[in-house]
Amino acid sequence: MKSKLTAVALAAVVVAGTAATAIPASAATAKAEPTRCHTADLKAGFAMGDDAKPEMEQSEKQTQAYIWFTNQSQRTCTLSGFAGVDMTGAQATDGTWSLARSSEKPTKMTLEQGDTVGFSVNLLPVAGSTPQKEKFVPAKFLVTPPDETEHFTLKWPFGGQILKQDGATHPGTYLNPIGL
Repeated sequence: MKSKLTAVALAAVVVAGTAATAIPASAATAKAEPTRCHTADLKAGFAMGDDAKPEMEQSEKQTQAYIWFTNQSQRTCTLSGFAGVDMTGAQATDGTWSLARSSEKPTKMTLEQGDTVGFSVNLLPVAGSTPQKEKFVPAKFLVTPPDETEHFTLKWPFGGQILKQDGATHPGTYLNPIGL
C-alpha cells in the first residue's frame, strides 16, 4: 500500500511540474512598457559644445541650436513628437514667438535613467544692419516636453539676432522633433 501512495504522489508531482511548464510565454508576467516622460522626470538645457553652438555672428545661412532632455527619474520613460518652444525677446517690441514645427516625422525615443536626447532648432540670423523692426533678439526659451503643460525656462546664451518671422507661413526659424 505504501508503494501505491508513493507512486500516486510522485505522479502528482510530475503532472504538476508538467502543467507549470506548459503555460505559454504570452501568459507569463510581462514587463510593463515604459510610459511617457513628464516634465518632473526631466532636466533640460542648451548643448554648449563648440560643434553644437549656433553660428549667430553670420547672416548668410540658417544655423542650429540644440536643446537636450535628460531623464533624471528612477524609471525608464519615452519621449515622442515635438517639444513646445516659445522664445521671449529682449526688446520691448519682440514679445513671445511660438516656433513652428518642421515637416520631419517624429520617432519614439526610450530614455533609461540618465539617458539624454535632444532636438534642434533651426535659426535664421540677421546682420546688424537689418532694420530693428525685422530683428528678434532672443532672451529666453520656454521649452515644454511633448504632451506636457509645464515648461523649462532656458536663458538664451548665444547672443545674436534672428530674422523676425513670427507670422510667416514657412519661417526660417523652426523646430525639429525629439531625436533630430
